[in-house]
Amino acid sequence: MPELFEAFMVISFGISWPISISKSYTSRTAKGKSIVFLIFILFGYLCGIASKIISDNITYVFIFYVINFFMVFVDFCLYFRNRKLDAKRDSQSA
Repeated sequence: MPELFEAFMVISFGISWPISISKSYTSRTAKGKSIVFLIFILFGYLCGIASKIISDNITYVFIFYVINFFMVFVDFCLYFRNRKLDAKRDSQSA
């Protein structure tokens, strides 16, 4: 039963990442996005993954940690793409 609640928690968090990725991709700006927040989220998912591995408790929930980590990493990469696009726009308008 605890694994079920853990799965619900990780899935609930994971629902928001495709939305964030879509907004990052279509907005083409890093304005309003916090890189520190993304780093902490990545760190949190890494800790969850490490916890599962170290405790030798790899269950179906593990895949949700990995999927969420991957989605946050995509959003993290888009942040840097968008920052370059922001800099390019700023230099063209100056």
